[in-house]
Amino acid sequence: MSVEHKSIQIRPVRVEDRQAVMALVSRLGEGLPEWTDPDAVVEAARQWLAGYFTPEQDHPGAVFVAEGEGEVVGVVSVNTRRHFTGSMEAYIGELAVAPHTARTGLGRRLLSTAEDWAREQGVSQMTLETAASNTTARRFYAAAGYREEAIRFTRALDQPV
Repeated sequence: MSVEHKSIQIRPVRVEDRQAVMALVSRLGEGLPEWTDPDAVVEAARQWLAGYFTPEQDHPGAVFVAEGEGEVVGVVSVNTRRHFTGSMEAYIGELAVAPHTARTGLGRRLLSTAEDWAREQGVSQMTLETAASNTTARRFYAAAGYREEAIRFTRALDQPV
C-alpha cells in the first residue's frame, strides 16, 4: 500500500488517533543495541504518549500525526526542557512513520512541524536522542541538519570486559 506524499496532512493528535499512534510506536524498538529491551523502549514511549489521550490532563508539549486517506501514518512528539547549561530547548521524544511511507519525505515533514512548534515556544535549539546503532535514524537526522552533541557510553555489567 502506498500513500501519496501530497495527500498527507499533518495535524495535532486527537483522542481517536490513539490506536494508530500506539501501533506506530512499535517502530521505536528498531535499531537498538542488543542489551536494550525493545519491548521496554516501546512500552515507555506508549506510557508517555498515553497522557495525550487523557482529556482531563494538562498536556505539556505537543504530539502531531500525519494522516493520509483516513489513516494515521506518522507521529512526532515534542516538548521543552532545560538543557544542563540552563537554557531552554525543545526535545523530540518520538518520531515514527509507517513502513510504507518510509523514505517519502514524511519523516522530514513531521520533524519540520516539531521545529515550527518549538520556534512558536520561543526556543532556538532542538534536541533528540537515538540509539548509536540505529544508523538509519542517525543518517536521517544528520541529513536534516542535526549534529551529535554528546556521546553516551553504556556497559552491560554482566558481560566480561
